[in-house]
Amino acid sequence: MNTKVTIAGVTLNNPVMTASGTFGSGMEYSDFVDLNRLGAVVTKGVANVPWLGNPTPRVAETYGGMLNAIGLQNPGIDVFAQRDIPFLQKYDTKIIVNVCGKTVEDYLEVVERLGDEPVDMLEINVSCPNVKEGAIAFGQKADCLYDITSQIKQKAKQPVIMKLSPNVTDITEMAKAAEAAGADALSMINTITGMKIDIHKRKFALANKTGGLSGPAIKPVAVRMVYQASHAVKIPIIGMGGIANAEDAIEFLLAGASAVAVGAMNFVNPYTTIEVVEGIEEYMKQYGIENVTDLIGAVE
Repeated sequence: MNTKVTIAGVTLNNPVMTASGTFGSGMEYSDFVDLNRLGAVVTKGVANVPWLGNPTPRVAETYGGMLNAIGLQNPGIDVFAQRDIPFLQKYDTKIIVNVCGKTVEDYLEVVERLGDEPVDMLEINVSCPNVKEGAIAFGQKADCLYDITSQIKQKAKQPVIMKLSPNVTDITEMAKAAEAAGADALSMINTITGMKIDIHKRKFALANKTGGLSGPAIKPVAVRMVYQASHAVKIPIIGMGGIANAEDAIEFLLAGASAVAVGAMNFVNPYTTIEVVEGIEEYMKQYGIENVTDLIGAVE
């Protein structure tokens, strides 16, 4: 039974990874999760300088999920390179670094810094507000997405995964723009913009008013978008959005994803990633599937 998948020339031991921002760099979870069992660890967003993030409260539980407006708080590339990369190198898992920024130059600075680091792939978070475009996210305009993708590809030494925002009219337009600009893979979906109001205090539950909705509530939207994008582009897709168990993960693979990422459920059950890995293996045995790649896009 072969669970290996290859994305942009990088072979993972299995198709299960962590979703950025839900797993740190694995340090907090390493007491619960054997990182060697994961296909890849996707780190929290890394910027060129430390980011403080948004004011609190910035997390709120919702029906079937959670809202977050963390604001990509992170210690910056210097601390990340000294502390997190050496930690992850101790494990037999691929290292995918999520990169964020407020301007194209911010992204390029991090991408260039990572060029000489022992990391396997870069995931570019284009849901960050673009300062020069009046705070609209880089991933919400096809021409904007094309521009940042092509500039990053010119500088990057590792394969580039563009993480698409679902907060758009047509996800296939964005997927095609990223592919046309040279993206090696896509990851999708990022969180869906949402809001929660405390009716007793008559105040917003988040200081930021809006936040990103994640968790099981968004899974049907994510599966639909992965299916659409997989039929619009030829590059591989990493599917995510509400994966709580192996059944959810397999649904994404059947819809056309080459790999999957577990996000919000890491907060609910820190063992989720391992349970998904084991569940996929059990499913393959049950149905006599020799290669996990045979499941990709196999829905009829």
